[in-house]
Amino acid sequence: QVQLVESGGGLVQPGGSLRLSCVASGFRFSVYAMSWYRQAPEKERELVADISSHAASTKYADSVKGRFTISRDNAKNTVYLQMNSLQPEDTALYFCKAEAWGTRYWGQGTQVTVSL
Repeated sequence: QVQLVESGGGLVQPGGSLRLSCVASGFRFSVYAMSWYRQAPEKERELVADISSHAASTKYADSVKGRFTISRDNAKNTVYLQMNSLQPEDTALYFCKAEAWGTRYWGQGTQVTVSL
């Protein structure tokens, strides 16, 4: 059974940090590119960051460049998103996605709320 389980979300003050994790199971994690997306209320889901299967390349949305870092540990079947200098506009439900050869798997999401 394929599963992607996100964790690490929560409530944080502006300027704070969070580290999201996404643990994968049920498929060959190491050959899949992994991505983090987010969706704020009444907005479309947007790509935050992605990382190639062996972490050779990463890509970030302009809005998070220099603040967020995506990484992965293929031995632990886990992808991370380190988020620093969080701002209220980063408030959203954050999802991880696995993709390879046209096959996509999504997690259920973890909520990040940035507020005083």
